[in-house]
Amino acid sequence: MEKIRLQKAMADAGVASRRKSEELIAKGHVTVDGKTVTEMGIKVDNHNKIEVDGMPLKHEKKRYILMYKPRGVISAVKDDKDRKVITDFLKEDVEERVYPIGRLDYDTSGLILMTNDGEFANLLMHPRYHVEKTYIAKVQGFLSTEEIKKLEKGIQFKDYKSSPAKVKVMSKDTKKNTSLVRMTIHEGHNHQVKNMFAAVKHPVTKLSREKYGFLTLDGLVSGKYRDLTRQEVALLKERK
Repeated sequence: MEKIRLQKAMADAGVASRRKSEELIAKGHVTVDGKTVTEMGIKVDNHNKIEVDGMPLKHEKKRYILMYKPRGVISAVKDDKDRKVITDFLKEDVEERVYPIGRLDYDTSGLILMTNDGEFANLLMHPRYHVEKTYIAKVQGFLSTEEIKKLEKGIQFKDYKSSPAKVKVMSKDTKKNTSLVRMTIHEGHNHQVKNMFAAVKHPVTKLSREKYGFLTLDGLVSGKYRDLTRQEVALLKERK
């Protein structure tokens, strides 16, 4: 086996994404042949004994999971406040150490992907990937034509300008003074959808991600999941 960087070996073994693996290395959680490693440049192969928090690296079968994340759940494998995390919903049939690709806010429900394939996770999270994500938002008030145009053109924030969005008002509740709005974006800044609606003075009261590229929640209820098909995985990988 050709020597590869330690963080790539960890990602390939399903420990975490390459970025998260780098964080584990930097914080001293990883040993190679019994010695703690904190630098990123080291390369390893099958002859090296690699351990993360005392657990040896095992090469796992690649797993690709689509979950309907419930509201009130953390998009992580563990939480220091002991709140529910998405891996709590996985059953015994998922023996692999999968982790979420990206994240959804604690109070946001909907489609999220999990895997133990670091290369696949890096591909989907790379800024050049431009996967479209569709959300259904319940917002306060009713959007004007001008406000919709602002969202569609992109909102200027302090650190970035959002790319143009696709926006469609699905329904209005005049009694509750709320609207259901479908928004499609391809970026993944923190709280982006909420921040975009807040910028046009229509705070989000409820949010769900309904689509991720061509993937949907069809056939799933909150808290349930399924494996991606080989064809779905192949189609996602073709986008690089």
